[in-house]
Amino acid sequence: MNERFVPLMRQVPGFVAYYWLGAWDGVMVSTSVFQGRAGAEESVAKAADFVRDNLASLLPHPPHVMAGEVVASA
Repeated sequence: MNERFVPLMRQVPGFVAYYWLGAWDGVMVSTSVFQGRAGAEESVAKAADFVRDNLASLLPHPPHVMAGEVVASA
């Protein structure tokens, strides 16, 4: 993931950060942070292509995509 997907996200204009979390019960959560909506939307398209081409057989359910604005950070 770090070798192929993260560099792909870094190429998207406005990239700030990317996190992949392994949650309990086999749930995986990823969060991408971009400076604006256009970069976030481009990243969703690139991520969908990447998952389809590289991870589809490993994911029993399609990803659930959400978007929003950062309202607090530390």
